[in-house]
Amino acid sequence: MKRLSFIFSLLITFQLNAQNYFSKQEVLSDLNYLKKSLIETHYNIYTYTTKEAFDENFEKIKASIKADSLTKLAVTSLFQAVISKVNNGHTEIPFPGKLYEEYAYSEGTLFPLEIAFENHKPLVRKNWSLEKGIKIGDEIVSINDQPISNVLEKIYPLISAERRYFKNAKIELFSFPRLYWQAFGQSDVFTVEIKNGGQIKRYSIDAVNVIDGYEMKRNDISTPNMFLKFHNQSAYLKPGNFGGDLDNYKNFIDSSFTVINQAKTENLIIDLRNNLGGGNDFSDYLISFIADTTYHWNAEFSLKTSQILKEHVRATYDTTESFWKSVLIHKNGEIYPYEFDPHQPQVEEKRFQGKVFVLVNRQSHSQATVTAAQIQDYGFATIVGEETAEFPSLYASQYQYNLPKTGIAVKVSKGYIVRVNGSKKAEGVIPDIYIKDYLLDEEDEILEGVLDYINGN
Repeated sequence: MKRLSFIFSLLITFQLNAQNYFSKQEVLSDLNYLKKSLIETHYNIYTYTTKEAFDENFEKIKASIKADSLTKLAVTSLFQAVISKVNNGHTEIPFPGKLYEEYAYSEGTLFPLEIAFENHKPLVRKNWSLEKGIKIGDEIVSINDQPISNVLEKIYPLISAERRYFKNAKIELFSFPRLYWQAFGQSDVFTVEIKNGGQIKRYSIDAVNVIDGYEMKRNDISTPNMFLKFHNQSAYLKPGNFGGDLDNYKNFIDSSFTVINQAKTENLIIDLRNNLGGGNDFSDYLISFIADTTYHWNAEFSLKTSQILKEHVRATYDTTESFWKSVLIHKNGEIYPYEFDPHQPQVEEKRFQGKVFVLVNRQSHSQATVTAAQIQDYGFATIVGEETAEFPSLYASQYQYNLPKTGIAVKVSKGYIVRVNGSKKAEGVIPDIYIKDYLLDEEDEILEGVLDYINGN
């Protein structure tokens, strides 16, 4: 069960309170605290929404709380519907992974069809049911007599993102069956309408066991694996997420480029697809092996300090470091710029001297998006793939605090990052060479496409 433990570890966020029921008074208290703390801590919660829209949504959710007590799952969903109105992917209440784990180990069941969005349509990506008439690529029209559009409208408030394209990417990432469980609860049988070739057919399909019928059979979209391999005269480097042990990461990058340079390969492909991001200490070290000039990871970086952030910094970080020290010396609510030191490329004999291609898709998240934009803006490589769902100029630099009564974790953006070229457009990284990434099959359209491009096909 080691793999299952790993899966749940990725889904679980630290919570302060282990109880599963809360009184109406406790919920309302934390609801008000959530609103107040978001205004105090977030860089600017009204960037992608208006104060009127945020307040109206808040009051609607507040008025919906009627019961004398609520489950932690219900409270989580309510609070997610508040915070997601900010429309910022890094300002979120995470998926309730601990509750999902408890549900899984109590013989819980799930909807058996995973989906991917292609041309804005929810298509079957994986079919874990026994119904073989439902094929990969079929369109889901309805579930339990609810049009799929209505189903998604109930799931979207659980997800924080700047735009619908990003919300859909997160549904693919977290997986539709998990989110369907959170939104609609357990069901043993599902009636689905499936569209194939212009015809709509109706099926009755059984739910599958969370563990044996789902989690143990599948792989998540995100791929943290780190490896190097060769395709003829092209090196292919998968650097993994930009997190973990920095020394181990540097050792892997060092050894990879030693092998790449010894092979005298002409082309290097760096794959930032299905990458959850992380920190710039990791990504900047990677870039040092392809850069030919001094570089920064942003054009502008500014952050907002607050009492909650200061308490977090004192409890978590070395306050003698200049970055964290700056948080403490500025007044609560103050927004101020912070300039990071520039980075130097590796010495010439260590750097890769050939052509570099960087692969991205809608699952290139956070620092992976920022890194792709950085590489593109400096001209260090050619970007290949599809537009990222995340913006490279974004509200991020995320940290976490917990609500006082329920202990539910809140993640918030304290900073604003502007990509190297200074553009603040609300758009993802636009690739230099566009190749659509279909998540429905096992084919790797983007990698195959860039190899064809390299080979002149």
